[in-house]
Amino acid sequence: MISLENVTFGYAPRRLLLQDFNLSLSPGQPVCLWGPSGCGKTTVLRLVMGLEKPRAGQISRPEGLGISAVFQEDRLIRTKTALANVALFAPEAAAEETLRRLGLGDALYQKPAALSGGMRRRVALARALAHPFDLLVLDEALTGLDDDTRAICLQTIREASAGKYLLLATHDRAEAEALGAAIVRL
Repeated sequence: MISLENVTFGYAPRRLLLQDFNLSLSPGQPVCLWGPSGCGKTTVLRLVMGLEKPRAGQISRPEGLGISAVFQEDRLIRTKTALANVALFAPEAAAEETLRRLGLGDALYQKPAALSGGMRRRVALARALAHPFDLLVLDEALTGLDDDTRAICLQTIREASAGKYLLLATHDRAEAEALGAAIVRL
């Protein structure tokens, strides 16, 4: 189990973003953080991943937890092809299979500058899904995708994260519902 117990956090000394925040994650039970922009969703994701440390409280994660994430920005390497970007974190065969699954079979050897915004989002998602993980963290991962492409991505996420930890932040309630995620309001 992953848990945040009485976590307090703030970027500015006198401004707290989270105070006495509690959250529990269990494998196979997706959780969606919900709330307006600036309420702390991304901060909670960063705390769970260990990228930020709380001012107070405790965060518990299983030892050796493999984490994979899609951030709000695509964070692709401009000089590498779609396939090479994904293969940085996974065997090339798994990278190619995941890209094809997400509808990017014709874009394997294109660099990010040649891809549309939605294609770049899917490359970032493919990179996270192809990498072996115990915890998948998605921060507005499907922003900018059309309905049909989003449905393909959601199905792929469901299959890849089955029985694993899944924590996401989104403004699209339908995404959370499609993944069967419990909604935590911030």
